[in-house]
Amino acid sequence: MLPRTPSLSAHDRRVLDEIDELRRKLRHQVRQTPAKWTDGLRRTLTAQAIAGSNTIEGYKVDSVDVEDLIDGEQEVAVSEDNKAETLAYQHAMTYIQSLHDAPDFTYTKSLLNSLHWMLQGHHHPAKLAGQWRRRGVWINEPGDPQSVAYVAPDAEALPDLMAELVDWLGGGDLDAHVLVRAAMAHLILVKIHPWSDGNGRMSRSLQTLVIARGGVLAPEFSSIEAWLGKPGNTWEYYKVLKRVGGPEWSPERDTAPWIRFNLLAYHQQSQSVIHRIDRSNRAWIDLAEYAERKGFDERQVTALHDVALAGRVRRARYQRAENLSNQQAVRDIRALTEAGLLEAVGNTKARYYVPGPDFPADVLEQVRRPLRLVDPYED
Repeated sequence: MLPRTPSLSAHDRRVLDEIDELRRKLRHQVRQTPAKWTDGLRRTLTAQAIAGSNTIEGYKVDSVDVEDLIDGEQEVAVSEDNKAETLAYQHAMTYIQSLHDAPDFTYTKSLLNSLHWMLQGHHHPAKLAGQWRRRGVWINEPGDPQSVAYVAPDAEALPDLMAELVDWLGGGDLDAHVLVRAAMAHLILVKIHPWSDGNGRMSRSLQTLVIARGGVLAPEFSSIEAWLGKPGNTWEYYKVLKRVGGPEWSPERDTAPWIRFNLLAYHQQSQSVIHRIDRSNRAWIDLAEYAERKGFDERQVTALHDVALAGRVRRARYQRAENLSNQQAVRDIRALTEAGLLEAVGNTKARYYVPGPDFPADVLEQVRRPLRLVDPYED
């Protein structure tokens, strides 16, 4: 027996309708936005999801550093452990993103174990990867290693429970909204806890995969991990998992609070992404107009835009984005630096650029303006 998908309250259904409307708006925005902008946005959202997951698991790599690692930068100021975790998760996320439209796709135990190997294989054999755990396991209270928060099912029960989950993924509750099914997939997997380590990441990855297979939005827009990685939200995440899951495997418990928590996450993450697209588009238009007035080439707007949105840019990233030679990229960055629009930080190999003293202040003010997220469950 697995935890059951709850019936939605009238308020839940209203929130879900709002989420659908936000996602339709987001899909329209993406379709109307030039590919050059959306490519960067997809990379940024993937990096934010990975950074959020890192935060939940206790690894500290900010989203800008994650982007640099994704881009293949070698001189990023993070530890080797943090780098290994980030790149492993990025590989798994890339594979998940590629599965969103895969023909003849099926959920299998082998697929889940393979994804787990992508995430945790660099720890093998110290921590078994790509195979069910072979002994019992418990989860400690966050921040209190002496207290047990949850005892997972016995190892002997895992083959049957995972077979039941795979069957459900393929054909269970198909009349439920895809976002609800994805949230339930996350809850079921994290409570079965079938691996010795990496269960949280795998459960969140499965949630993203189920949403992506729903086909409403590109997979990069489907993850709520950036939202979950915010400190206050991470704490609430642990609280609701404890409340719904109970102290041990108890699939008969009410799962409605978990669904409400996820609907809040979907709603606020959609708000954040729409806001990011709006400010990204506005910043690009303003910087393009500025560059034209000052006599800079249109391609240099890419570097200025990255600096405005991310806070910094590397020469190599700009070179790849605009398909330039090394010499041309160096000349472009030097020109922007000499004009006071960029300012170099660091030595040659690790150097990156931040807004210079003459960077348009109105653009920076606009992109840094915070968003007040709406809680759809508040009257």
